Amino acid sequence: MQEAVLLDVLKVFGLSTLSFFVAFLATPLLTHYLYAYKMWRPHTSRKATTGEHASVISGIMRERTRVETPRMGGILIWGTTVFIALCLWAFSHLYDNTLFAKLTFLSRNQTWLPFAALVAGSLIGLLDDWMAVRGRDTYVGGGLDLKARVGAVIVIGAVGAWWFYSQLEMRGIHIPFWGDLTLGIFFIPFFIFTMLAVFAGGVIDGLDGLAGGVFASILAAYGGIAFFQHQLDLATFLGVTIGALLAFLWYNIPPARFYMGETGMLGLTSMLTVIAFLTGAVAVLPIIAFPLVAEVASDIIQIASKHFRGKKVFLAAPIHHHFEALGWPHYKVTMRFWIVGVVCAIMGMVIHLIGK
Repeated sequence: MQEAVLLDVLKVFGLSTLSFFVAFLATPLLTHYLYAYKMWRPHTSRKATTGEHASVISGIMRERTRVETPRMGGILIWGTTVFIALCLWAFSHLYDNTLFAKLTFLSRNQTWLPFAALVAGSLIGLLDDWMAVRGRDTYVGGGLDLKARVGAVIVIGAVGAWWFYSQLEMRGIHIPFWGDLTLGIFFIPFFIFTMLAVFAGGVIDGLDGLAGGVFASILAAYGGIAFFQHQLDLATFLGVTIGALLAFLWYNIPPARFYMGETGMLGLTSMLTVIAFLTGAVAVLPIIAFPLVAEVASDIIQIASKHFRGKKVFLAAPIHHHFEALGWPHYKVTMRFWIVGVVCAIMGMVIHLIGK
């Protein structure tokens, strides 16, 4: 019994630590390539969602006198996760070794879906980043058209919804302290809507270290839920992703060596949606991921207010730019978002675990 517990600890926490060091050591190679080939987005005038010149945000950006910073740092996160997962899977098949078989965390019932979502979202995001840095100005700022990205997210969501509905026979969600809410066939559009909502939360990737720190706490909360529910493969998968994310964060804190880019954000948001459903913790997703909710809500409120009232509610949106416009240094905004993110992640995890 004790040996089994030790093996579980080694699997979850040992591989998470290994992931951190693999990503940490791989970063110089990645940054060398990103800087050598100038993988940053060409300068363009910032525009608001409504189309007019975003004077407040542009003013904030001008105050940051800094060198060009490349995109595509998200490659470090999903690339490390995929590398470790495939290496362990291959070793477990190539060598008749019980340890490799127990350490591998690719399993059909727990990690195939989030693994596929991570890879699919990351590759689409990589295409978007590549088009952006090469100056393909198909939307303001370059990259894939917004409709194309939304369409890609819908396709990923539709495939995931079908798998949950037809293969896993999932028909509803669990509400803590209340019970199961059956959705029937409406589970499919609800899944797709959830993935689109989480994808919209990608606007949080706007300050050095902001997205990395917030997503680390979100994924850690779901890793804790998976661990307590004895979903060890899923907990390990999340741990490995977090290890790589922390290595990314080491180089992304001010002044950032690179940005996560869409290849990181689209992969993480797609994966997060799948994980929320796999753990049965969809209802607490708005609590665990509250910083993402606040970011999206601030954008919606700002747009609605400008459209119906003709004036803004916030000095700038999303809300992290509002705090910058108030005079907060960007590092203060980032660290306070981290604190809020950790507190909300713990709250959501506890509510789910005791509310079952």
